[in-house]
Amino acid sequence: MTLAMCCGFTAVMAQTYEVPVSEQHEKMQTGKYQPNWKSLETHQTPEWFRNAKFGIWAHWGPQCVEGSGDWMARGMYIERSDQYKYHVKHYGHPSEFGFKDILPLFKAEKWDPEALVERYKRCGAQYFFVLGNHHDNYDLWDSQYQEWNSKNIGPKKDILEGWARAAKKAGLPLGISFHADHAWTWYETAQRYDVDGPKAGVYYDGKLTKEDGKGKWWEGLDPQKLYQQNHPMSDRSWDNGRIHRQWGWENGACPPSQEFVTNFYDRTLDAINRYNPDLIYFDVTVLPFYPISDCGLKIATHLYNKNPRAIVFGKILSEDQKKALTWDVERGAPNAIIAEPWQTCNCIGDWHYNTNTYKHGYRTAQNMVKQLVDIVSKNGNLLLNIPLRADGTYDEKAAQFLDELEAWMTPNGESIFGTRPWVKFGEGPVAEKKIAINAQGFNEGQYNGMDYRDIRFNQTKKYLYATAMGWPADGKLVIKSLAKGNPDFRKAISSVYLLGYGKLKAKQTAEGLIVTLPKPCNTIAPVLRIRK
Repeated sequence: MTLAMCCGFTAVMAQTYEVPVSEQHEKMQTGKYQPNWKSLETHQTPEWFRNAKFGIWAHWGPQCVEGSGDWMARGMYIERSDQYKYHVKHYGHPSEFGFKDILPLFKAEKWDPEALVERYKRCGAQYFFVLGNHHDNYDLWDSQYQEWNSKNIGPKKDILEGWARAAKKAGLPLGISFHADHAWTWYETAQRYDVDGPKAGVYYDGKLTKEDGKGKWWEGLDPQKLYQQNHPMSDRSWDNGRIHRQWGWENGACPPSQEFVTNFYDRTLDAINRYNPDLIYFDVTVLPFYPISDCGLKIATHLYNKNPRAIVFGKILSEDQKKALTWDVERGAPNAIIAEPWQTCNCIGDWHYNTNTYKHGYRTAQNMVKQLVDIVSKNGNLLLNIPLRADGTYDEKAAQFLDELEAWMTPNGESIFGTRPWVKFGEGPVAEKKIAINAQGFNEGQYNGMDYRDIRFNQTKKYLYATAMGWPADGKLVIKSLAKGNPDFRKAISSVYLLGYGKLKAKQTAEGLIVTLPKPCNTIAPVLRIRK
């Protein structure tokens, strides 16, 4: 029996971590919050975020150069993959021309951050997100802890500074996403070699050192500070899908070094201190390097102490963790009202620019607006990426999407911004389905079949909004949840207001509220405003 037990209490031991972060260079800001779950659970998602509902993301960096889509800096090292074939055909073999050599080709020569942010704001964006770094480990600012950055290589510009200035001018909260914590395992494909063909057995450039750069364009730079492959490969690393089962540093993932973990911590705090974001996003399970390191907990603590109105997003969270962080669902949604505010992150195409997606078409404005309405009815927000080409511009199909989004949002935005869920989120065939979350999310396909029978609700103190996910062909809309005598809405309804049109006659029956709609006044979804 311990002394603590003899004295009638249980000692609470400080948690130890396999890879504790060092604060030698960057000190975590101290204050109200401590780097543990109990302390962070006292942080509340601020009301401004609950009111915002919609943000736009510029998920943009050097992986857009080839236009072969997301994760190209990994895929170009996977023999026989489409990204590998494209890279070899247009740039050369990855033993001779690797991702490091793509970086100088990222020029951002037509990038106009102020014009882009203003365009997104007209479409209804209430906050704006940018990429700080991706799994490719390249920092998009004048980073003091990563020499492979946009000020040194490529655009020769501090990209984050330009975005931050534009967001401030537009009056939008700024979000920054950090993904480089997974470079350690994500780049392991760069340690491989071709199994077949004329280059069989020739290693790719993932193990190059600073000394190998003599006489090259990158002389003086250390490739290992980019690739971070001076370590053994993870268990079954040649299985291309294995990384997904090791995302939380489990199932044989090679443990990261303290130097690597601390470098990510230093870089993230450097960006937070310089650009003062209101939101930060991690593409991880829970937090960076969790549960083997306190790195992510210290970053979250630093931001909360520095900016009490700030938000930290995490994926695959427990119910208790959702009190400390804001839950993010990737490309999907739960099919229920969630008590704590949450967010879906999605994209109209690939996360990084993809010419094949462009050829086949993006997600439509109709599809994404319906997803937004559904998410808002469940107490969520939507963060939507609009892909940019390497030069910093969006293409004409993305422009059309933005035009259609703005056309719907302008008359109907009042039913989105500043609203809260009603007693139920909706009715209809999709609302009644059992739809499970798949890992981080990835269930958006389950919502693609919504039509006029699927109706979503949300409210303000003054109004109830009912949005049908389409226009009934005969113009007759029946809202079963507002039937006569419904205890959830006791007030008699004699008229409703169609946003973008005007007042309509309505009749309450035992079947439901029956509304006769005019000819469609938008191509997406009618929104009814009902006085409470």
